[in-house]
Amino acid sequence: MVERPGPSSRPDAPVPVVLAHGSRTSASMWRRQLAALERAGVPAVAADLPGHGARRGEPFTLDGAVAAVRHAVDGLGGHALVAGLSLGGYVAIEHRARHPEQSAGLVAASCCTVSSSVLRPAWLSLARWIEGWPDHGARLNDTFVRLALDAEGARDLAGDGFALTAMAQVLRELGPTDTLGALAAAGSPVWLVNGRYDHFRTQERAFLAAARAGGADARLVVVPHARHLVSLDAPVAFTRVLLEAEAAVAAHPRKATSVLT
Repeated sequence: MVERPGPSSRPDAPVPVVLAHGSRTSASMWRRQLAALERAGVPAVAADLPGHGARRGEPFTLDGAVAAVRHAVDGLGGHALVAGLSLGGYVAIEHRARHPEQSAGLVAASCCTVSSSVLRPAWLSLARWIEGWPDHGARLNDTFVRLALDAEGARDLAGDGFALTAMAQVLRELGPTDTLGALAAAGSPVWLVNGRYDHFRTQERAFLAAARAGGADARLVVVPHARHLVSLDAPVAFTRVLLEAEAAVAAHPRKATSVLT
């Protein structure tokens, strides 16, 4: 877990921020966002999910991932804006649904395709095949990172090492979840953030509608020129959205409640 407490110098009380990383990476991917939040006087924590970062070697489970976010929020006073990218976005959505009392708001990035997609069996088969290679796909992963990111982004993504055998577990755990139902299950504000060229934004309008169906003030932000790893691909633009989301929930605090009956 990476933490930046950050002194507050703002007229309104800052809302703490918890960051959840993508699959196979770790809390290190949020280095630039943590630095920006610290400069803004916002307490922030980036949590390692099970099977990743400092927790490599543990099995990944969705329950364990939601518990990691819940624990991080508890450590910041029990109420926070939770932001996640890709896997972290799905986990953040599930956390908000299960623990609405902890949610000041949600920033869900690069996760606007339902996890029960008809393509999931093919993704799972591919993940199992690659994880069975002698290097578990390390060379392929390194090539992808070099092509997708600049040097600074690549260093942040790889900072605490890659969880090269976690992807099949992630796909198995996320498969049965009802992401749209989870979005509709709580009323705290929602920001859906996607890179313009992200292949995971195919259902962003349905995600937006689901969040609004739960009574949330929900908005969609599409970052020009960015791809799936939007926080690393366009760190300045993504960080601006994150800071604006924190400022919005700090300026208009309200108690989040479940809408499930």
